[in-house]
Formats: sequence, structure tokens, C-alpha cells
Amino acid sequence: MRAVGPRESDVILGAMRQVALAGGHTITYADTASIRAAAHYLLRRHGLVDLGTLPAAEPADLVEVLKDRALAEEAVKYLAIMAMVDGSLDHGKLKRVLEYSRALDIEADYLTDLVEAASGHIAWATADMWRKNFHSVLSRSSEGLDPNVWIRPYAGANADPALVERYEALGRLPQNTFGKALWDFDKENGYPFPGDPMALNAAFGTAHDSTHVISGYDTSARGELLVSTFTAGMHPINPMSGHILPVIFFFHFGEQLNDVGHAGKGGLDPDEFWHAWARGAEMTVDLFDPKWSVWDWVEHDLEALRHQWNVTPPGNRR
Repeated sequence: MRAVGPRESDVILGAMRQVALAGGHTITYADTASIRAAAHYLLRRHGLVDLGTLPAAEPADLVEVLKDRALAEEAVKYLAIMAMVDGSLDHGKLKRVLEYSRALDIEADYLTDLVEAASGHIAWATADMWRKNFHSVLSRSSEGLDPNVWIRPYAGANADPALVERYEALGRLPQNTFGKALWDFDKENGYPFPGDPMALNAAFGTAHDSTHVISGYDTSARGELLVSTFTAGMHPINPMSGHILPVIFFFHFGEQLNDVGHAGKGGLDPDEFWHAWARGAEMTVDLFDPKWSVWDWVEHDLEALRHQWNVTPPGNRR
């Protein structure tokens, strides 16, 4: 995203505050932390302390100020997040978000998902998020593929012991290497390697686990939400509908989208969430790009790769 001017950041942050107020209560800790973090990490508005200094930005104000289409689209994403930070999808806040999006003439699949979920069609919304995640992981249409079959492809005759051994060999690399860190991560979490009948498809599992290693986020509900948000910043295909919304519903709302993991509640860290988004956007490499191969990098020093790929350190656990 291009540099954002003070007038632009003012109206975006002011609109975020207006969405928070639309919940019919005083601004919560999650609201306050989110607005400050979005200001600091994504809009480069450092030192914002008193949210009362922000303008009460109405939809017409955003239309007047946000002339850049890409920035307007980004702003609506931030507003949509504000409808969810407190642990549920707030209907009053979502209504306010839609007022801004309509004024800016922005339609998006993630907004459709939120409207459907708010209308009680949660099964449809979560199925759509799951499918959009699948499209994103593949970096193409998933038409004709069953994601529930694709995600675990090594059962029965498809088991690949040679592939398992290739991953096992990473454990013999020096401790400082990316490959050894990936091996450690999978072993510590009890994840079978691709090729094992119980393993996830390498096209997803290896990219996802590599992103955990590079980003430094763990496998708690908080960590999984953060690593997918980091992925959304890094990987341009369906970032909201395929990565951010699913993990908010899965790890913050407690909606079980699939059988790959266990849902959790309250996983959204309202400061580090926005930091993870910015960190992913600053990456110079996309680990979910089909052209990226883990095998090109396993022997490299992990810290050197983080420096090369512009991976800044994560924040501290709150």
C-alpha cells in the first residue's frame, strides 16, 4: 500500500471509531487497541493516544478524501474488522460498515460472507470462506476438487515414504538452518510429514508451517489467527475471505469450519493482529506462491532469511 497522508489516515481511523461506537456501547479495550494498532502499523500514524481527537468521519467524508480506489478498498477491510474485534459479529457495527462500503461503491466477497453470517446463514458463510481459502492456497480456481479430499492426499496407496524421509532428513541439518527449524516445529507440535497417510497436503501444510517458522507465531488460537493474518498480508489471493475472516470465525468466534484443527474463542490479539498484517505485507517473498519451494531454502540460516525477506520481529504476547 502506498504512503497514506494525514488527512486520509484521519478519516479512516475516524470511521473505524464510528464503527466501534455503532455497537451501542462505550468503546472497548479491543476497539481502542485495534484503532491505535492500525494507526501505528498500517497507516504509519505513530503516537495516536486520544481517540477523541479523531474526526467523526461519515461515509461522505470518506468519499471526499479517499480518491485512491485501492486505499478505499483497504479502508473498508479495516472497518469490517472493527465489527468483529470484540468476539462476535456485531450487527449494529456491520450495518455501519455497509454504509461506508456502499458510499464508496465497494463490493467484496468478504462483505457478502459477513452479511450472510449476520442473517443467520452461518453454514453458507463458513463454507464460502473455506472454499475461498482453498482457492487462495491453490492460487487458482478449485473447481472440480473436493477440499476435504485434497487436504489429506496420502492415504492408502498414495502414501509416500520417500517424501516422509526427505522431511525427516531436515532434522540432520545444523540447528541454525530454516530446514532444522521447520523440522523442530513439526516434531514439537506432533505434525506428521507430507507423505504420511495422516499428513496435510504439502502444498498447504509446508507453506503454512514455514510461515509459522518465519513469522515466529505459535500454534495457539492466538498464534494461528496471527499466522493467517500474516499470510493475508503476504499472499494477495483472497486475503480477507480466504484467510482473515476464516480464522476470526474459527479462533475468535469458535465456529468449527473444518476438521483440520480445533476451534477456539477469544484468539484475536487486538494489537498484534494489525502488526501481523503489516509484517506480512512487508515480506518480499510469498511462501504460498506456487513457484516458491521450501527445498530451495532449507539449508539457509533462518535469521539471514528473515533479514533477506524483510521479516521484522513479532510483538510480545499481551
